[in-house]
Amino acid sequence: MERLSKRNLCLVGLTLFSMFFGAGNLIFPPFLGAMAGTNTWTAMVGFAVTAIGFPILGVIAVAKAGGLTSLAGRVHPAFAAVFTLLIYLSIGPCLAIPRTASTSFEMAVIPFLDGRIRAGTAQLLYSCLFFTIAFLVALKPDKLTDRLGKVLTPCLLTLIAILFIGCILKPASGYGGTSETYQNHPFVKGFLEGYLTMDTIAALNFGIIISLNIRALGMKSESSIIKETIRAGVIAGGILLLVYAALAHIGAVTGGAFGYSENGAQTLNQMVRFLFGRAGLIMLAAIFFIACLNTCIGLISCCSRYFCTILPRIGYRAWAFVFAAVSLIIANAGLNRILEISVPVLNAIYPAAIVLILLSFLFRDGKRWQPVYVCSIALTGVTSIAMSLYQIGITPLGRVLNRLPLHSLNLEWISPAVAGIVIGMVVCARRGKRSGPGSLAERKPRNPG
Repeated sequence: MERLSKRNLCLVGLTLFSMFFGAGNLIFPPFLGAMAGTNTWTAMVGFAVTAIGFPILGVIAVAKAGGLTSLAGRVHPAFAAVFTLLIYLSIGPCLAIPRTASTSFEMAVIPFLDGRIRAGTAQLLYSCLFFTIAFLVALKPDKLTDRLGKVLTPCLLTLIAILFIGCILKPASGYGGTSETYQNHPFVKGFLEGYLTMDTIAALNFGIIISLNIRALGMKSESSIIKETIRAGVIAGGILLLVYAALAHIGAVTGGAFGYSENGAQTLNQMVRFLFGRAGLIMLAAIFFIACLNTCIGLISCCSRYFCTILPRIGYRAWAFVFAAVSLIIANAGLNRILEISVPVLNAIYPAAIVLILLSFLFRDGKRWQPVYVCSIALTGVTSIAMSLYQIGITPLGRVLNRLPLHSLNLEWISPAVAGIVIGMVVCARRGKRSGPGSLAERKPRNPG
């Protein structure tokens, strides 16, 4: 069987890590540490389940299914088309790509503006530079391992390591006290914070680019590419775990020294100022810039590759230019408005993405267990759409949602999802199919003799 060398496998794992690790991933763990205090590590276990476990399972599920469209097609071809399109648009030009520029501008540029140039003008100039770099790097998606894995990601990890080592060698304090939100159920709170990163949706998209880069390294067998994609996903998950743990420790120490902060960016800002003074702000700016640029490059590549397959007359480079240009406009003109639309869409499709991934492991034979997929995704989708409408002020179903289990945690979709699985299994049983998970072996009929 074909296998990547250890060096190339590590490079692909670093590339996948860099595509996951954006500004939100940089902010959540330090804020968790600052707020959880002495309960940091219990909360981090819960955080790791949803912020690392679910995304890596997503990469594996898509790799085994042969793509997101094939995975979603286990429900219905029409669902696959709509669901896949919504995912690529919502985490692409309609939300995540513009946010990479606006977030990195806020952290990397605004602290250094001295009033000689207007913030709006500075943001336009910065966004043009940012998206030009991202576009040029994304033009060759099969070379991302060389550019992200070999160059940008090692620089990012080195800067984070310097910050972590500085925090160890020059501790500002011990861990702080535990805030009220983390006192009683730190694991559950950490689980919910990891859920909010929504990296599981991104995981459904990144598999196509990782597979492309593995092919560029000489792999030809589809089964080998799938196995190497899974191995790269495990490596990326391990790196994420180490980086999240380091950032959570930094946050816990910062909380002990300076008290609670409003967000993770402020937490990091306080620590780098304490450790390195003004030079620390430059280092933090570089960390945010590289993290956001990596994610932007990965998203432009994934979205362009997908739209090139459904509209091949428009080439990959043209799609990459379109996404970079549209994201540039949105980042400077209409990001807040687009967030009002995109975030509810994300909230509506995110639970379905999680359920789809879990079903792919529990019921591997999509044709045999299609009723399970249909019933579970249908009930999950209806509930999550109602949740999104409720969150934006459309409340006809508010009373029903309030009565569902886990409503207070915004996880009311779980019970309908489980109910859908049960209903689907009953339908399968009535059709004469066995009623156990598809991953189990067939039960042989007993010989009456």
